[in-house]
Amino acid sequence: MATATHRKSSSATTSGHRKTTRKYSPSAQKDVATEMKAMKSGKLKSGRSGKKVTDPKQAIAIGLSKARKEGKKVPSRSS
Repeated sequence: MATATHRKSSSATTSGHRKTTRKYSPSAQKDVATEMKAMKSGKLKSGRSGKKVTDPKQAIAIGLSKARKEGKKVPSRSS
């Protein structure tokens, strides 16, 4: 009895791997990391009200907003 070897076709293995460009620049990622550290240490305040930021999502939003103002590579805001 002959054993059959199972191989994937070459088109199936290469079709799943596509090179894409970065969505966020490394410097924008550093801005977000800085804001996250400030939030964790209790020093991050929101804009107008000046209340302490406790939500990680809000800290990320503040970091991305600052990166956009500085002209770094960040996708535009989604509505």
